[in-house]
Amino acid sequence: MSYQVIAHVDSPATARMLVVALRAYGFHPLEQGEGGLPGVGNIFGRGGVPVQVPEEEVADATLLAAELLKEMVVGDP
Repeated sequence: MSYQVIAHVDSPATARMLVVALRAYGFHPLEQGEGGLPGVGNIFGRGGVPVQVPEEEVADATLLAAELLKEMVVGDP
């Protein structure tokens, strides 16, 4: 199964929440794994933490992820 990135999220915690929310809506996002060394988390570049779903879910999951991230990101009103 081939996966594609639908979002890059700044915070690993927000990425985990997005993955859980996508699963709750019936999508199948790729679980966030650890980095190459035992006990060391992934080190993400400037793009943030990638959230990935199977190719056949990309269109719908991208729309949902964008809306969910609007609600998750805390900003000034």
